[in-house]
Amino acid sequence: MKYFDIKEFDSPDLPGSGNNMDREFLKKLDTIRDECNFPLVIESGYRTKHRNKEVGGSIGSSHTRGFAADIKVADSFQRFKLIGVAIKHGIKRIGINKTTIHIDTDKQAPQNVFWHYYK
Repeated sequence: MKYFDIKEFDSPDLPGSGNNMDREFLKKLDTIRDECNFPLVIESGYRTKHRNKEVGGSIGSSHTRGFAADIKVADSFQRFKLIGVAIKHGIKRIGINKTTIHIDTDKQAPQNVFWHYYK
């Protein structure tokens, strides 16, 4: 990876767990970062089931299988750019929060969906 260290994707309760991330997802994320031309700060990558429950993640979350990342965004410009570039590169599952964007490539989950987090 050009822009990320695998440790950025670790679940806080399991050092080294970033290695459980799907490699194709990480390649796509690197490409998206290159085109966005601003840092993509990973708030959450891989999650253990315990961590997922702790943060209120859904049962069977894409994070627990290494197909998802929550990325911090500083403003509406970054939010708009990240979503547009992600869609351009085939991301078909996007969650929108005030300060983060969730993207994933989990083919076992519904495709072509947006959702909003009300936190």
